[in-house]
Amino acid sequence: MQPISIKDIRSSFINATRSETVKLTPPKNLDTLDWENLDFLGWRDEKMPLRGYLVVPGRQGPSGILLRAPEGGARKNRSVLCELCRDVYSKEDVLLWVARRSGQSGRDGNTVGTLICADFICSSNVRREPPASEIHPDPAVVVRRQAGELRERTDKFIARVQLR
Repeated sequence: MQPISIKDIRSSFINATRSETVKLTPPKNLDTLDWENLDFLGWRDEKMPLRGYLVVPGRQGPSGILLRAPEGGARKNRSVLCELCRDVYSKEDVLLWVARRSGQSGRDGNTVGTLICADFICSSNVRREPPASEIHPDPAVVVRRQAGELRERTDKFIARVQLR
């Protein structure tokens, strides 16, 4: 992912009002992010912890979506799989993040949701090298495949938000 400015982040949102994007708190470490190893920029708003943001690069520029987490947080009595990274080894919480659809559909109250790592660590999850095995002797090949699949699933979620 290429570095993006806070101005570009604010203008990328497809399902948020202008006032919502003005109020967003950017990630603290925006200037020091390892952009090369990010497939998307995702973070939780430190001032509004139930709010999250996902900004995905695209051919026409970045697309951002505003997300909402459940009030109770993650349920502690079961493990669920993040739909974006599908990392079976992660011990991090996974939440059902809900996004208002873009356009009139969203203004009418329509939403879509998916399970995503609570702290949006999917890019690092897919880059964790698995142990070499007879099936996949080169862990780098597995990492490249997983990163590509993460980008595909993220693009599909963005497309679901844009459906009208």
